[in-house]
Amino acid sequence: MANKILIIGSGFGGLASALRLRAKKYDVTLIEKHKDLGGRARVFKKDNFVYDGGPTVITAPYLFEELFELFGKKLKNYTKIVPLNLWYRFAFDNGESFDYSSDENVMSKEIEKFSKDDLKGYRELVNFTQKIFEKGFVELSDKPFNKLNFMIKQIPSLLKLKSYQSVYSLVSNYIKNEKLRRVFSMHPLLVGGNPFTTTSIYALILYLEKKWGIHYAMGGTGSIVSAIEKLMLEEKINVLKNSEITEILTENKKVIGVKINNNKVINCDYIICNSDPPGVYKNLIKEEKDYSTFFKQKMKRMDYSMGLFVYYFGSKKQYNNVAHHTIFFGKSYKDHLSNIFEKKILSDDISYYLHRPSATDSSMAPKGHDAFYVLVPVPNNLSAVNWNLEGDKFKDLVIDKMDKSVLPGIKENIVSDFYLTPDYFEKELNTLHGSGFSIQPKFTQSAYFRFHNKSEVYKNLFFVGAGTHPGAGIPGVLSSAKVVDTLF
Repeated sequence: MANKILIIGSGFGGLASALRLRAKKYDVTLIEKHKDLGGRARVFKKDNFVYDGGPTVITAPYLFEELFELFGKKLKNYTKIVPLNLWYRFAFDNGESFDYSSDENVMSKEIEKFSKDDLKGYRELVNFTQKIFEKGFVELSDKPFNKLNFMIKQIPSLLKLKSYQSVYSLVSNYIKNEKLRRVFSMHPLLVGGNPFTTTSIYALILYLEKKWGIHYAMGGTGSIVSAIEKLMLEEKINVLKNSEITEILTENKKVIGVKINNNKVINCDYIICNSDPPGVYKNLIKEEKDYSTFFKQKMKRMDYSMGLFVYYFGSKKQYNNVAHHTIFFGKSYKDHLSNIFEKKILSDDISYYLHRPSATDSSMAPKGHDAFYVLVPVPNNLSAVNWNLEGDKFKDLVIDKMDKSVLPGIKENIVSDFYLTPDYFEKELNTLHGSGFSIQPKFTQSAYFRFHNKSEVYKNLFFVGAGTHPGAGIPGVLSSAKVVDTLF
C-alpha cells in the first residue's frame, strides 16, 4: 500500500508538491481551509469583475509546464500563458516614467532619459546578476539546505557574489542615478524584502525576468490554479476543501496525522505544509517541548516581511494608456521602507503596484470597464495599526494618490470595490503577524537560516512555500516543491 501524504494548503507550493509526489505513486490528499484552491493565488469575483487574489507576475512558466509533463500532458491544453511586451511601467511622483521591457534598445533609451552615464553600469549590472542567477537559482534553488556543512560549502562563492551586500547597495555599485537605482533595486519587494536589507542574492530576479520574460495567464493567475486542479483530479489526488487544519498531531518526534475543524482526524505517513512555517510551529503543533532551545531562539529572532493592503476595484471608464503592471514610487524610498519594515508605522507618502489585467485580457471586466488591483506595502501586524479603524481612511488615501498620478478621475469612476489588510493574511491565510510573504529574505534568513524544507523538529514533516527555501514569489514556491521532491 502506498505511503499516505497529507498536504496542508493549496498555494502553488502545495499544488506542485501534490503533483510531484503523486507522480511518485504516493497516496496524496490535499487539504484546504477555504472553499476554493490557490492560497494567496485565490480568485475573487464581484459585480462581473474577476480579480486575482495575489501573484500576478508570471515568470519562469516552464516550472508550471514541468508539472504537467510529469504525467505526459501539456500545460497549453489546460490554460494559455502569453508573454507581455511591456513588463512594468515605473512612475515617479514628478510625472516621469520608465518603461521596463525585454527590448534592450528600448531599455537603453529609457535609461538615457534619466542618465546617459548609467548605460554602461546597467549592462555590467545585468552581467553580474547573471552570475548570481547561475549560482543562486540554477544551481541552488532546488537543493535542500537542511545541513550546515552544505551551507558552509557555498559560502566562498556567495562571498564572491557579494551576498553580504544588500540589493540596493549592489545596484548602487553600478548605477548612480537615484531614480534608476529604485527601478533596478525594487525586486525584493516582490518577495517580501526591503531592498536596503535583502541579500543581493535576490538580485537574481532581475536576470531571471530577462531569461524567461514576464507572462500573463489568460483568465488571470487563477486560470493556472484551475488548470492544476483539473490535472490533480485526473490523477486521482484527493482534494478536501472547507477543511481547516486545527492541529498537527505528533508522537515521538514524528507527525502522525491532523485534526480538521477541531473534529475529524486523518492519519498519515508524511505531512507537507504549504502554510507559513512560523505559524505552523506556533499555532498548529501543541508539543513545544519537542523544540530545542536553539530552534526556539531561531523562531524568536526572525524578522517578518511587510504587510499588504490590497484594494480591488472596477472602473466604468477604461484607462487604455495604463500599462498591465505599473509601479508608482512616492517621494521617499529609503525612509518610506524604514517606516514599513523598522518603525512599523503608516505613512501618507506611499508607493504602490497597480495591476490592470484588462490591459491584456478583456474577460476580467464587463464590456467597456477596467479591472484593477492596487497593492500597497504597509507594516505587518507587529505594528499597532488597527485596520478596523484605519482601513477606510487608508483606502481613501490610496484612491486619492492614484487619482492624482496614474489614474486621473478614478474617484468618480469606481463602480465596485473591496480591500484586504494584513488581518486577512493573518486570519485567512494563517501567516504569523499578517506578513505578506512570511519571513524577510535577509542573508541571515536565507538558505540554511530559513525554515528548512525538511523540518528541524519532526523527521516526516516538510515545508514548501514562501517561508522556506528558496523563498517567496512563484518561481521560489514552485522550486520549494522541487526541493521536497528530492527528499522523497
